[in-house]
Amino acid sequence: MEMIDLNQAQWRKSSYSGGDNNCVELAVFREQVAIRDSKWPERAPLVVALAGAQALIVGIRAGQVG
Repeated sequence: MEMIDLNQAQWRKSSYSGGDNNCVELAVFREQVAIRDSKWPERAPLVVALAGAQALIVGIRAGQVG
């Protein structure tokens, strides 16, 4: 996997998260996605392949992951 510069990350929260900082944030790069807990943004995020993150989201929406 290619190294990414997390200083350039544009973190996004789900619109379902509300305003209480109790959610997951994503930063999408060309071929990778960084995932972090909004309660602890200073911790190192989990970085996964974009295709894997997309497959996970599809599975969640289809009710296959829960």
